[in-house]
Amino acid sequence: MNICILNGNPQAGANGFDDYLKQLAGALESRGHKTEEIVLRDLEIRSCQGCFGCWLKTPGECVLADDGAQVCRAALRSDLLILASPLIMGFVSARLKICLDRLIPIIHPYITLVRGECHHRARYERYPQIALLTAPEENGAPEDLEITAAILARTALNMKSRLALVKTTEDDAKEVADELVRV
Repeated sequence: MNICILNGNPQAGANGFDDYLKQLAGALESRGHKTEEIVLRDLEIRSCQGCFGCWLKTPGECVLADDGAQVCRAALRSDLLILASPLIMGFVSARLKICLDRLIPIIHPYITLVRGECHHRARYERYPQIALLTAPEENGAPEDLEITAAILARTALNMKSRLALVKTTEDDAKEVADELVRV
């Protein structure tokens, strides 16, 4: 299985998050899976302008010339996309949120009805399953993880996927790897 980890940790070495991701990637690779970690803080990914250029001017490609296209390609190549970020102010990091916004070119602007709800049509035949991995925020509210997971489940639904697993760095990396490969 091809696994892409979007590392939204804004600070290198902070809170042991990057070390946990290395352990997780190692555990996944030891089980025969290919992992690719994209460290978002090392890339230039500008905020979505809301111009709809990715739907109208350059269908399927953002008009911004930065590293966002690299992330879109990596996400589409993967079988499993792990959204990894410490919780910051009750949600994923700003780096990961910007990246998620920039994934909009992978869907069509056209709308279809799904179980009575309006959703975008798929642009591609297949999309990766999605998992969320967070580090709980010190003094964060207990419901922060639930709210974050609910929002990202809706995001996954619009990306023609599903949020298949939600875990935190409080869980053992080897056990999380076992659960991820069963998704």
